[in-house]
Amino acid sequence: MSSKRFKKLPVNTKKMEPNGIEKLLTEVKKNCTTKFDESVDLHLQINNKQKKSEINIRTVVNLPSGTGKKVKVAVVCEDARVQEAKNAGADIVGGDEFIDKIKDGQLNFEKLICTPSMMIKLSKLGKVLGPKGLMPNPKLGSVSDNIKQAVLDAKSGQVEIRNDKDGNIGLSIGKKSFHDNELLKNYYAILDVLEKEKSNNTVKGNLIKNIFVTSSMGVSYKVKLNKTI
Repeated sequence: MSSKRFKKLPVNTKKMEPNGIEKLLTEVKKNCTTKFDESVDLHLQINNKQKKSEINIRTVVNLPSGTGKKVKVAVVCEDARVQEAKNAGADIVGGDEFIDKIKDGQLNFEKLICTPSMMIKLSKLGKVLGPKGLMPNPKLGSVSDNIKQAVLDAKSGQVEIRNDKDGNIGLSIGKKSFHDNELLKNYYAILDVLEKEKSNNTVKGNLIKNIFVTSSMGVSYKVKLNKTI
């Protein structure tokens, strides 16, 4: 049963003609009628079904305006580097004992960073970390000797871009309270990363089929792309 609030929102927005992201942000914000600071979210559909292979995107984007969320970051490192990780702003830091806690299912963090020399031990916990998407990965910058930079990236707005088996990608570009320009910077940063991914993969036709923008508790609008990717 729909709430009174939801019934007041526009209907059949998916049947509307696609519009530019700049105009749609205004509409999305109008629909943010809850009492909390709703997220502004993107839902992308990519052309992952190719004749010879399937496109699987897994990369990161550093959102210039951040995410508006506090991210709890954990670091697995050598004992000699624990203080370095704490100084960098990590919320949880440890070595072998911390790995044992993770093994027991203590996953009270949202991002996990690991130094290369400790990754051998951590890699054995794939069954624990993998399903949660928490396994550190060198390509995503979460396996690094530069602990300070890795923690800074994780805290300041680094977001993973990953499609599911049906070619769907979902991620937030910020909050309702963000200025439109801040949301737009994040939106175009995501498109830039996807454009690079297209050039790195053999894609027949466009990589992006559709983009929709919505808010946490709002309705969805189709975005008109001003260039093909």
